[in-house]
Parts: sequence; C-alpha cells; structure tokens
Amino acid sequence: MVIDDAETIALQALAWIAEDEDLLPAFLAMTGAEAGALREAAGDPGFLGGVLDFVLAEEGRVLAFCEMHGLPPEDPAEARAVLPGGDVMHWT
Repeated sequence: MVIDDAETIALQALAWIAEDEDLLPAFLAMTGAEAGALREAAGDPGFLGGVLDFVLAEEGRVLAFCEMHGLPPEDPAEARAVLPGGDVMHWT
C-alpha cells in the first residue's frame, strides 16, 4: 500500500466516524481532538494514523467500516502501517 491510498482510507474512516453520533464523541474523547478542528487535522498524516488506530481498536469497528466502504478487512491495518507511527506496535 502506498501513502496516498493509506491517507484515502484514513480520510474515509474519519468521515465515517464523524457521521456516527455514537463514534464521534468516543473518538474525540480518545484523541483529545475538537470537532471544529477535524478538517484541519485531516491534513496531518500523523492524525490520520490516529484515526485508523481508533478504528482498529475494536474488531466491530473495522468490520463495519470496511463493509460500508467495500474494503477488505485487512486494509485499515495495512494503511496504518504506512502512516507515521504505524511501525510501532500498540498492545491495546
């Protein structure tokens, strides 16, 4: 996977999170981001990595996101590995 594809998947994930009234507050609480700053933050590859970390934290999120966008379930993890910090193992 190349960086452009990874960023596209992360942006799709961010839009998916932002449209969900249950996920958005959980995402904001986990990241400390403010809803009004999401557009600006979306241009930061490091932030996009955090978006995918949030999706990857729960298998149900991964499957729901991938189903919504017609992606194979391994794509978010592959995208995360390409973005900054993706080579660091998280044991959560």
